[in-house]
Parts: sequence; structure tokens; C-alpha cells
Amino acid sequence: MSEQEYVPFFANVQLSPTAEGDDRPPLPTTGSEREILTAFLDWHRATFELKCRGVAAARLSDRAIPPSGLSLHGLVRHLAGIERWWIRQHFAGEDLPMLNYSDEDPDQGFDRLDGDVEAAFAAWRVERNRARTIVAEAPSLDATCRSPVTGKEISLRYILVNLIAEYARHNGHADLLRERIDGATGL
Repeated sequence: MSEQEYVPFFANVQLSPTAEGDDRPPLPTTGSEREILTAFLDWHRATFELKCRGVAAARLSDRAIPPSGLSLHGLVRHLAGIERWWIRQHFAGEDLPMLNYSDEDPDQGFDRLDGDVEAAFAAWRVERNRARTIVAEAPSLDATCRSPVTGKEISLRYILVNLIAEYARHNGHADLLRERIDGATGL
């Protein structure tokens, strides 16, 4: 087979599905590194929100896949904390308390589902929006910070890739949770 005849399996895959209610913008296939990384991160953020859309508030706390304790409510609490941890606390150096985490109870974001679900989504949106602003204002993806945990220098590029991976992993969890809750798939 010549190189010209080879067609990769993903050649005809649409990068941004257009299912009913899917308001995610299409992913760019060209652009600067910052444009590509931030677009993919925003796409994954929007994917998570889409997977939760239409679920009754009471069902968002369902731990639908035993023995796992994961729930959509717990995931949104965790993702709010992750946004704060990586962008605001690490990269921007903001002196803020951890969200839904302590050394004594590191899984509280997933385990403690007290509180209003809408408040959890509001907190996540605040963290997401603040993270977007910080990233947009950074001089370059080469800008660095020092990890308070490891002491290693890390770049904004590394943080963005890490966040994309975090969202991709949890979007897979959200897929399974949503399907178990109401049968919705392919969001």
C-alpha cells in the first residue's frame, strides 16, 4: 500500500459531534499551540457540562456504578478543586484554601455530597472562568511556577495538558454515570 492510499481510521471522524443540544464549538485543526490546547480544554469542560445537562439535581448525586463511589456531583466538586489547584494555586500563586480536599480527608470531593448541587456547579464555573482568564493573560505557555508539592518547575503547557487528561478521564466516568442514570449515551 502506498503512502497516498493509506487513510487513517479517524479520517472521517467529526471532531465535534453535533448531537441535539450539543452547543460545543468545533475543535480547531490549526492554530497556535495555546489556541489548540485551550480549545481542547474548553471542549472537555463543555463535554462534562453537557453530560450533566438534563439530569435532575437529586440524581446528580447518584453513585450509579457500585462499588465505585463516583457521582456526577462528586466529579463536578473534584473538577472545581482541580481547576483551582493547578491554575490558581500552583500557576498563579493565589493564596486560597483547597476546595473539597484536606490531607485528613483527600476524597471528600467525591465522598461528601452534602450541599446544593447547583452551588457545586456554580463553584466549578467560577474556577473554570478564573482559570481561563489566568491562562489568557499568561505571557506564554513557557511561563512556569514551582510545585509546592514536589518543588519542581512546571510550565503552563504541562498544566494545560494535565488538565486535558484529567477532564478526558472524568468525562469517561461521566459517560458511564449518565448512561446508568437515564440511559443517555453519546453526549
